[in-house]
Amino acid sequence: MADLAWFWCAAACVKVLLAPAYRSTDFEVHRHWLALTSSLPISQWYVDASSPWTLDYPPLFAYFEFLLSIPAAIVDPAIVDIRNLGYEAESVVLFQRLSVVFADLSLLVGAGLIARRLSGGKRRLVYALILWSPALIIVDHVHFQYNGLLLGVLLLSLALLTEGRDLEGGLAFAVLICSKHLFAVAAPVYFVYLLRHYCSGRGIWRDLGRFLKMGAVVGVVAAVSFGPFLYHGQMKQVFYRLFPFGRGLCHAYWAPNFWVFYIILDKFMAFFLRKLGYPVEIPSASFTGGLVGSSSPFAVLPQVTPAVSLVLVIVGMSPCLVRVWKKPEPRHVVRWVSYAYTCGFIFGWHVHEKASLHFVIPLAVIAADSLEDAGHYFLLATASCYSMFPLLFGPEEYPVKLLLLLIHSIIVLSSLSPFFSGKVSQEDVPTTTTAAVGPAGMWYLAGFAAVEVWGQLLHPLLLGDRLPFLPLMLVSTYCAFGMVYSWTWQLRRILAAG
Repeated sequence: MADLAWFWCAAACVKVLLAPAYRSTDFEVHRHWLALTSSLPISQWYVDASSPWTLDYPPLFAYFEFLLSIPAAIVDPAIVDIRNLGYEAESVVLFQRLSVVFADLSLLVGAGLIARRLSGGKRRLVYALILWSPALIIVDHVHFQYNGLLLGVLLLSLALLTEGRDLEGGLAFAVLICSKHLFAVAAPVYFVYLLRHYCSGRGIWRDLGRFLKMGAVVGVVAAVSFGPFLYHGQMKQVFYRLFPFGRGLCHAYWAPNFWVFYIILDKFMAFFLRKLGYPVEIPSASFTGGLVGSSSPFAVLPQVTPAVSLVLVIVGMSPCLVRVWKKPEPRHVVRWVSYAYTCGFIFGWHVHEKASLHFVIPLAVIAADSLEDAGHYFLLATASCYSMFPLLFGPEEYPVKLLLLLIHSIIVLSSLSPFFSGKVSQEDVPTTTTAAVGPAGMWYLAGFAAVEVWGQLLHPLLLGDRLPFLPLMLVSTYCAFGMVYSWTWQLRRILAAG
């Protein structure tokens, strides 16, 4: 417990030092949500449009913002004044930055529970990989969000499931998806696992009783979350805010997933067909212009709809679901849920690069399982963190993001291999993490330096202001290779586990 507290406090000190750093529009989003939930009755939370930053998280997170608005009003009443759009006083900056630091206590609890059965060295390693995650620090404590709070709930749920406490694990997951609906991607894995592990094999009446008990627990969470809005007849409006499918397939900055290759293939095909004289019309919603529309963004390849994206996610997840159904073992739950979130990231609709945290953070626990898992985690975590570099585009933050990634790499390379080198004979496993990544993996990791040199030095020198989206496209595409590799690697591990 002392080790866990030390890791959290050390991370908190770094996060506090980052308080004056750059902050994205998400900072004003959450500031406005404080004001909205404090100033308006609950019946207007999902109706209000006084700001462009309308409430689009599920109700449990809105309740969290309401609770947070109480001390905010004490610190500075102007923080919760709904008319103060773009309020950026030092009081609100410090309050919101510290609120994220203290919300990370959820991450501390989740990490502590999920790693408590590991040996001392591996346990401390997991603490470091989770609580000192460079990508999480970039997204939450510079860019600004509350992912650590939610990921802590996810780790808590997974910890409970691995300990056989299925009812409590299901309860924690219900709280999670009623706080941020994007975590519902893993719901099929949870459903199949709980159905087979908790609700089956004990006789029909006992199984039925357990099924109803689990349903009642989830139903209570849903009722607390959505009940007031159902009472006010606003469920349609709530779901409209939660699922804005009109935003398009991809975010303006492409998440490094399968759709990057689909977009690039479409553009190359359109270019060559036009050269050959075919009348290929280039859509007005240009992916490389930094804007994404919902109307026919592809010139040659078939258009992608939310339904197509959903089907691909389920198809990608289906081998894992079959494994869960056949052999629902608690020791594999973290790996299965991580894979489900990977499928959602690779094939999902309007995915943000930040969503890679949903599987990178749980896979930090898996990294302690074997040297092979450690090597995979090193490659994946590097690609995930680097994909978030464009979020911090100012020169002041450049040393911060670079140092965070380098320190993380040093921790992984220096700490992982000693835990596995004496486990089996030298002939059976490599003795270093770099060997576990493999020659191809090391060349891929070295390629990040080339991508960075191009974006920071060569592109401005050779192209100047031309093709301004090219460095971002290169980052997304290069990271997408690592992400897709991770998806296939995880699938092979699941299938090999039998």
